[in-house]
Amino acid sequence: MWSELKRRLVDVLQTVAPLIGAVCLLQFTLVQAPAAVFVQFLAGSVLIIAGMFLLFLGVDYGILPMGRFVGAELPRKGSVALIVLVGFAMGFATTVAEPDVLVLAAQVDEISRGDINRLIVLAVTALGVATFVALAMARIIYDISIRNLLTASLIAVLALSYVTPEKFVPMAYDAGSVTTGVLTTPVVISIAIGLTSVLAGRSTVSDGFGLLGFASIGAIIAVMIMGLAIQ
Repeated sequence: MWSELKRRLVDVLQTVAPLIGAVCLLQFTLVQAPAAVFVQFLAGSVLIIAGMFLLFLGVDYGILPMGRFVGAELPRKGSVALIVLVGFAMGFATTVAEPDVLVLAAQVDEISRGDINRLIVLAVTALGVATFVALAMARIIYDISIRNLLTASLIAVLALSYVTPEKFVPMAYDAGSVTTGVLTTPVVISIAIGLTSVLAGRSTVSDGFGLLGFASIGAIIAVMIMGLAIQ
């Protein structure tokens, strides 16, 4: 137990160290920010280390095992609709709680001076992710080629990029990039791995992965459709 905690703490320190080192180097060579600001940065860095340490522990000891268990138990209920519905619900719930998505929604609201409400951006992004996670669950069950789904989805993204109002296009691509964060990633992957582990003829590598990229496309398409609807 203690060796695992130590290993995770070392991992977090190695992750954060380059950022802290770069800022300290800039502080003493080029920037030379006021002492109060630099001390505030150091204090914030300590909080980040503590927060990431606790977050990753929660993912390792809570989210991943539970996600795999849920994914493995769902097929035993004998309902495809239930599996798809759970996938939709988990995709939506994790996206609305995703810190990166919350930041993006708040920034859009602020920059647009409230013209594009943050709650709408949050809900639309979550719906896009949830819909495509549900489709990804159905893909695993029916053994549909991920290559074909990705090709069709990316063609749709490219087509929408030409007709969506210009100001919504970059927002849509950013929405796709921020959905794969610290909450959505472990939940979706663990459920998919659990699901593939109990289905005959399925590979946890080829069928359990690819869902996050597919779900991100859902967020892009959803925000573009929102842009068309608003305009």
